[in-house]
Amino acid sequence: MNPHLRQLQPYPFEKLRRLLAGVTPPRGLAAIDLSVGEPKHPAPAFVRQVLADNLEQLAVYPATKGSAELRAGISAWLLRRFVLNAAPDPEREVLPVNGTREALFAFAQCVIDPRAEALVVMPNPFYQIYEGAALLAGAATHLLPCTAATGFAPDYAAVPAAVWQRCQLLYICSPGNPTGAVTPVATLKQLIALADAHDFIIASDECYSEIHGDEDSPPPGLLQACAELGRDDFRRCVVFHSLSKRSNLPGLRSGFVAGDADILEQFLRYRTYHGCAMSLPSQLASVAAWADEAHVRENRRLYCEKFDAVLEILVGHLDVARPGAGFYLWPRTPIDDETFTRRLLAEQHVTVVPGRYLARTGGDGVNPGAHRVRIALVAPLAQCREAAIRIRRLLESG
Repeated sequence: MNPHLRQLQPYPFEKLRRLLAGVTPPRGLAAIDLSVGEPKHPAPAFVRQVLADNLEQLAVYPATKGSAELRAGISAWLLRRFVLNAAPDPEREVLPVNGTREALFAFAQCVIDPRAEALVVMPNPFYQIYEGAALLAGAATHLLPCTAATGFAPDYAAVPAAVWQRCQLLYICSPGNPTGAVTPVATLKQLIALADAHDFIIASDECYSEIHGDEDSPPPGLLQACAELGRDDFRRCVVFHSLSKRSNLPGLRSGFVAGDADILEQFLRYRTYHGCAMSLPSQLASVAAWADEAHVRENRRLYCEKFDAVLEILVGHLDVARPGAGFYLWPRTPIDDETFTRRLLAEQHVTVVPGRYLARTGGDGVNPGAHRVRIALVAPLAQCREAAIRIRRLLESG
């Protein structure tokens, strides 16, 4: 067996199941699960129709590179969505993938050279795929704490030069999961300069970029920072986007990677052997989804409505604030996060995730997720409002 498998920690939801084993929720309260970041808004009807109309295409082998139509549609979306000097080249700078979870993992396997004492740098807390991808690629990890003191974003200026010198891959996540912090363009430019100076790759996970509250000021992206620098070849920079959150299509498993053409050429070679081509019906449905913004604006409206309702109930009772973007709340709990999570289920039949399960204890002995929980506002508005009332009831009970 691969010896690196022994380094992997249980997934957060496995830890959650163990924590909650034996807990008996109140029978008189309906279950409300806000633990998993799975969108619950309806999948767009027009996308479902495209799938239904093209099921005969399941008889055709799809190309790993995806269709020219899909790559062109993604390129056009990037140009519309971000402030770029030109559309990315659909032939060389765009690669469809079967959801970004798979791609974020596979990317490290492709780009890491384990012979060079490889180091992968990532935020803490983080999406656990980053850690698993690094370890299974034979690299070590270096975690950057994201705390209230740093605005829930890494303090890149505090990273020693020796870390950057060993770094082969930097994972960034903006908007952040679970914090919702948005990385400014100025910071993205600084990271590009560091990548140039120390020769590492930046992998920017931007899967929550379309869930935000201000229609006039959407979160910026790494390719946008490249464009402002006149770096139209996107050298050392790749971005990951998905239809899961943007379009409420987590089951479609459709996303893309875009950026540095030389890197994507090698990633395509890796993926050709990996055997992970997207089916043609899914590709056609994806073309339709990337071309439409009306359903995305409605999606944002629904999330804003839920944030307004929940925060109106909880502010003043729980240390919580509206995030920069995304659909998570990341409140500080008055008791330790595991005890809070168990009590919330046992007394109010609401499920959340302890923050410590989404982070690691650093060299200073501090876990930046401790005394926090992640609350995913994915349930319908009425359930989110009811969950907030129950959380407040728990807080008031002492």
